[in-house]
Amino acid sequence: MSEHADTSGIQFGLFTVSDITQNPVTGETPSERQKIKDAITIAKHAEEVGLDVFAVGEHHNPPFWSSSPTTTLAAIAAQTERIILSTSTTLITTNDPVKIAEDFAMLQHISDGRTDLMLGRGNTGPVYPWFGKDIRQGLPLAIENYALLRKLWDEDVVDWEGKFRTPLQGFTSTPRPLDGVAPFVWHGSIRTPEIAEQAAYYGDGFFANNIFWPKEHYQRLIELYRQRYSHYGHGTPEQAIVGIGGQVFMRANSQDAVNEFRPYFDNAPVYGHGPSMEDFTEMTPLTVGSPQQVIDRYAAMRDTFGDYQRQLFLIDHAGLPLKIVLEQLDILGGEVVPALRRELAKNRPTSVPDAPTHASRVKAVFGDGPAREARPGANRGDNLTAGSPYQDTPAPAGAAFGVGRKEA
Repeated sequence: MSEHADTSGIQFGLFTVSDITQNPVTGETPSERQKIKDAITIAKHAEEVGLDVFAVGEHHNPPFWSSSPTTTLAAIAAQTERIILSTSTTLITTNDPVKIAEDFAMLQHISDGRTDLMLGRGNTGPVYPWFGKDIRQGLPLAIENYALLRKLWDEDVVDWEGKFRTPLQGFTSTPRPLDGVAPFVWHGSIRTPEIAEQAAYYGDGFFANNIFWPKEHYQRLIELYRQRYSHYGHGTPEQAIVGIGGQVFMRANSQDAVNEFRPYFDNAPVYGHGPSMEDFTEMTPLTVGSPQQVIDRYAAMRDTFGDYQRQLFLIDHAGLPLKIVLEQLDILGGEVVPALRRELAKNRPTSVPDAPTHASRVKAVFGDGPAREARPGANRGDNLTAGSPYQDTPAPAGAAFGVGRKEA
């Protein structure tokens, strides 16, 4: 967690959708390699200017590059010290829960605990058949896969059987979560109340994307999550863990910001050639103007959604070149976020929890005692033979060389 982040109990950061879009001003389109390298540069600079979180989405289709978020985040972890590394979507529907469990536990160890993730169903329909799944089963997949993911993290040895994948018997995912505490999970949603319900049931965080639709839509989802969080006994509605998205473009002079950003807005891959920028900024949290305009608008988010724990901004999309993105980061970290920390700390009830971190969650489990450090032992699963259809048959060729041998 950033050294700045305890001022208001809120984590501030960036989330990227990883699009590769032609710069509408210069006509140039960056390469995949360039955009991947740029993302690492942006994440490092986000830490330098005092932000707390860098999050990257997961996509498997052009014009996006982020098919392997944990690989990207591991590279960033090796070049940073404080910033929390997250996803802004991990596809719980089309990824194998075993692979999610192992990849993010690995990232926990690599980053010294600076890891969490946001689960979602994704917004690209064709991704389901690409990974052998049926989009008509999207919600059941999300529910079943997450139940298995939780079990894989929370139990050393897992026996499990469900509808959408082969059973597991005596299975241990490796490595085990750092300090015996799994990464914190946010459930991200644009439109689905069942996802808010899922987040509430497990006592996890709920992240409302909040960059496309009017605030009233997200108000309803967040209020549902808060009420159901309380219903399941995790705390009061005000103690639920909420994150929201945002989108800004800033210059010292507001008209300069409008003039500079307009061609990027008009040609953005998601909403370009649709509503005017003026209509979009009125209907959604997109704010194009001076730093003070951004401060005023986002300080008022608490009036809309209640006290919350994470605010992420989208600033690097629609063909904006790296130089401009880094300038936006300088403004965000130098002027906007410090002011928002002060504003959102005012009259914040002491009962409202701070944003979760690995350290705070370890302390909640172990107090001041030592955290658990997983080691191979008798309590571990046998991933080589347990549940194998071959365990009662003669050893296969190669067994003499240790292939398929059960270790003591």
